Amino acid sequence: MVDNRQETKTISLETYGIKNAKVNYQLTPQELQEETVRKEQGKETQNGTLAVNTGEFTGRSPKDRFIVKDDITKDRVWWGNINIPFAPEKFDALYDRVTEYLSEKEVYVRDSYACADPKYRLNIRVINEYPWSNLFAYNMFLRPEESELENFDPEWVIVNAPGFMADPERDGTRQHNFAILNFSKKIALIGGTGYTGEIKKGIFSALNFILPVFKNTLPMHCSANVGEADDTAIFFGLSGTGKTTLSTDPNRKLIGDDEHGWTEENTVFNFEGGCYAKVINLSEENEPDIYKAIKPGAILENIIMDEQGEVDFADTSITQNTRVSYPIYHIDNIQEPSIGENPKNIFFLTADAFGVLPPISKLTPGQAAYHFISGYTAKVAGTEAGIDEPLPSFSACFGAPFMPLHPTQYAEMLSKKMKDTGVNVWLVNTGWTGGAYGVGHRMKLKYTRAMITAALDGSLEAANKDNYHIHSVFGVQQPRTCPNVPTSVLSPRQTWNNDEAYYKTAHKLANSFKENFKKFEDYANEEILKGGPLV
Repeated sequence: MVDNRQETKTISLETYGIKNAKVNYQLTPQELQEETVRKEQGKETQNGTLAVNTGEFTGRSPKDRFIVKDDITKDRVWWGNINIPFAPEKFDALYDRVTEYLSEKEVYVRDSYACADPKYRLNIRVINEYPWSNLFAYNMFLRPEESELENFDPEWVIVNAPGFMADPERDGTRQHNFAILNFSKKIALIGGTGYTGEIKKGIFSALNFILPVFKNTLPMHCSANVGEADDTAIFFGLSGTGKTTLSTDPNRKLIGDDEHGWTEENTVFNFEGGCYAKVINLSEENEPDIYKAIKPGAILENIIMDEQGEVDFADTSITQNTRVSYPIYHIDNIQEPSIGENPKNIFFLTADAFGVLPPISKLTPGQAAYHFISGYTAKVAGTEAGIDEPLPSFSACFGAPFMPLHPTQYAEMLSKKMKDTGVNVWLVNTGWTGGAYGVGHRMKLKYTRAMITAALDGSLEAANKDNYHIHSVFGVQQPRTCPNVPTSVLSPRQTWNNDEAYYKTAHKLANSFKENFKKFEDYANEEILKGGPLV
């Protein structure tokens, strides 16, 4: 295990209202793991990796995420069922109750930061009730040098108390758990849930407001990598579309796998210092980088292991959202520091279970903004209640739960960057071909990789320039040929061998897009509106 021992100073938390606490400051990963095991809050796997159970919550609780409505946020935030307002006086009262709860307790404090680009750095102090939550903060945020700690000045503070249960009537919450952002006081207040993802997504949500409003920088829920020619590629995609898999490329260095900013200087930087990956059905063969990253220093969440400490990644008896967090240096092929220049290609990944979208297509700036706002993928049909066909799923900007502003504001920033830089945007269907789910089959990973490689090296554009087929329903530019991919695969209509059934399904999906987009129409400009389906 890497021992990043930092014994610079002790600190008081009195300024935060936490009194007489026993403060463990800047403990090493090894010390935090030992503390967790000693307190019987976690166990070690066969190879010495810490495994914890996050308790009642094994995922985010989006209905319990609030933003304090104040002078900074009241006219800027897109209020609704994603960004739920919270009264300032209610926040103050709840904050006092949480800090009183943490007083006299043993707590774990870490100074860290977000944003790998020094110009955009956000210093963070994390105050945790549990040692393993503090280890998660070590893994996921960026780690200051020891010399930086002496005069460290935190801009934001995360107060994380999983054991504190709110009283909805008294505190103004929906139930006993909560995650609240206060932009005036620069505090993320989290309680009643042990799910560590709330810690990282709290800061991500804060940056999704701070960067576009104050720094003219586009925040993105995406992965990114950089090639030997220093060209950066960006991969947007919802869960299950291949974002992590496709951005992990032996010929390209990983910048990061989840959260990035695109600056006015045309650079792309990682917000984080680690990765938080799903491990359901994980195998060394399919995901070698993630598999090898699970070693001392990493934290496995909600997995099942036997008495010998052997993990069964197929066992989802606690949750399907089993996870691992690890510092990015657990991956071999990484960009250091986590900054890329000169973005050349953007990929919107979708697992279209209807099987109608082309496996790869090129988008105009208007289409890119439309598909970015839509954030489409499909949920595969389940066996419950007689469901026998796919369900469309839309998440604005490929990350709606974390976007405080209206989605069109992010989309217009993306469109402007596309035009200013001449970046190519590609829609990639990693889902079904030869028919919808249940009839067709999943697109072969080797073909998807070949298409992305061809887009990255320019051979796809060179082979199809001025000769793309315009899809009759979605209007996207569909290549007629691609190196190392059979031509028959490139046309979804041809793979169906049934034109009538194909177009019927394509029109059905197009109507789902249009129905979903109605809530954005009043905010979208004419170029974006023209980027939707043609029918």
